[in-house]
Amino acid sequence: MNLPENTDDIWKRAEIDSPCVKVCVIEPKSRLCTGCLRSIDEIGAWSRMTPEARQAVMDELPARAGQITKRRGGRAARLK
Repeated sequence: MNLPENTDDIWKRAEIDSPCVKVCVIEPKSRLCTGCLRSIDEIGAWSRMTPEARQAVMDELPARAGQITKRRGGRAARLK
């Protein structure tokens, strides 16, 4: 069997990559993921979205950064 030299090309698709950074924590107040800034609904629907819908979400993500409250867990939170 003759495989291409770079087998990664087999898995490439012509679609917008997910913004997921594998830090999946939903911030309760905004209901956004602190890693990728998508809503739970957007995360769940991502694989079924059209490229245009995905691009619309991607375009909104930078503006959402201010909606996330940074978590303060562990010792720092207990000392306050």
